[in-house]
Parts: sequence; structure tokens; C-alpha cells
Amino acid sequence: MPTYSILVADDEPDLRTLIRLTLERDGNRVVCVPDGKKASEALRREKFDLLFTDVLMPERDGLELIAEVRSKYPAVRIVVMTSGGQVSPEDYLFIAKRLGAHVQLTKPFNTKDIATAAAAAMAPQA
Repeated sequence: MPTYSILVADDEPDLRTLIRLTLERDGNRVVCVPDGKKASEALRREKFDLLFTDVLMPERDGLELIAEVRSKYPAVRIVVMTSGGQVSPEDYLFIAKRLGAHVQLTKPFNTKDIATAAAAAMAPQA
């Protein structure tokens, strides 16, 4: 099973930890950041294969981050996560997919969902 370098951007510390531990269990290298601004900084500093990003975060939201990744780092695969906010989770996920996210996850989710999403995002595209 291949291993990847993964960036996780979410403002919920417990969720970042859950995702990190789940993905590290499979041998991946995982870097966690609390917002989209820090995610942009991390992407400038090092190479990632996969980004897990929340939609609603302080400093810079996930939709802006997805747009940046698609334009500057087209090889990076994206899993977007949300529980909704001003609009329904489905609306945010639809927008994220249109911006270029490969896999969408609605919160709450479990460790199996995290592993499945990562595998789906990294699968060769038809």
C-alpha cells in the first residue's frame, strides 16, 4: 500500500487529531494546521499528495484554499469536509466539488470514512 504526504486543515483540534492518527496508522506522513492561511503557508514550504480541508475555518476558508490548490498545486488531491453553517453541508460540498475537490465528507464521520476518503482521493482517475 503506497504512503502519502498529507496536509490536514481544520479548526477543530480533536478532529485534526483523529484524522492524523487514522492516516498515520497506514504509514502516511501527516501535517495538521488550524486554518486555511496556515495551510497555504505549509503548501508553499513542502510538497503534499493529499489535502483534507474543512470548509468553514478562521483566517481563510476551505473553498478559497481549494481554489488556490487547484491553480497552484494541480497534482494535490483534495478531500473536503463540512458540517454546514450558513447553508447546508450539501451546498458547501457541491461548491467544493465544482472548485475541484475530489472527495466530499459530511461531518460527523468515523475512522473508516477517513481511510475510505483518502483511498478514493488517491485512486487513479478514469
